[in-house]
Amino acid sequence: MRITVVGSINLDFVASAPSLPAAGETVTGATLARHPGGKGANQALAAQRLGAQVCMIGRVGRDGMAEEALALLLADDVDTGGVLTDAEAPTGVALIAVDPDGENQIVVAAGANHRVMPEQLPARIEGPLILQMELPVETVEAAVGRATDFVCVNLAPAAPVSDQLLRRADLIVVNESEAAFYGDLLHHGGGRVVVTLGARGAEMYQRGALIASATPPKVKAVDATGAGDCFVGAICVALLEGQSSEAALTFACAAGAIAATRPGAQPSLPTRDEVEEIITSS
Repeated sequence: MRITVVGSINLDFVASAPSLPAAGETVTGATLARHPGGKGANQALAAQRLGAQVCMIGRVGRDGMAEEALALLLADDVDTGGVLTDAEAPTGVALIAVDPDGENQIVVAAGANHRVMPEQLPARIEGPLILQMELPVETVEAAVGRATDFVCVNLAPAAPVSDQLLRRADLIVVNESEAAFYGDLLHHGGGRVVVTLGARGAEMYQRGALIASATPPKVKAVDATGAGDCFVGAICVALLEGQSSEAALTFACAAGAIAATRPGAQPSLPTRDEVEEIITSS
């Protein structure tokens, strides 16, 4: 299958600290790492490693961070022909603090991501499409309107969107806080809605009715950054392959669990063999 991902591309600066700071608090003793990230790029790489052929549409700056941000997409043969270089805005950056249990705090400076405008999109987007909310809302809305096939919208971070988008999406993925933000609006269309529950797994609804649920295998979390994006890429691949709702949730929960056991967003993303192995062993 060939999937198009329209989304953000960042370079992540990750500080692994003894604890996460409270408001006004300084925490010392951290170590710093740099990894490619961005919800769009993470989901693109996750789908690619799990068996899809992925085309990425996004934007980076004309700076030294762009090469790092794109490195793993290129290494895994994601098609980056739709990624433009912006001369006026820097590559997006995420500042991430992670504690020993894998919990994190994230601040994003969008940079070039907020300059991905509808004019950058093809007139028609053929094949399956995955989107998130780290781009301008008008660009997300335009992409959905130009899609001709399966559409997955990861409504993260939560922001107001049109009822038309919610009705058009074949799959909506949200976490618990995002689900609370949108409320019953999520269920007005006929598509499937997945609510991720962290270590408790995930649930799938259709027209407000629970149709499937799954729990992840037990793992030791190291860094949850990117685990949710891994889930999105995985469930799209599984559903597009024709897996049942329950099997697709199980597959995606397993992929996300593996991602949480490793540091960094994109470096943590598993291969297909790793996901199948943990499902079989658990």
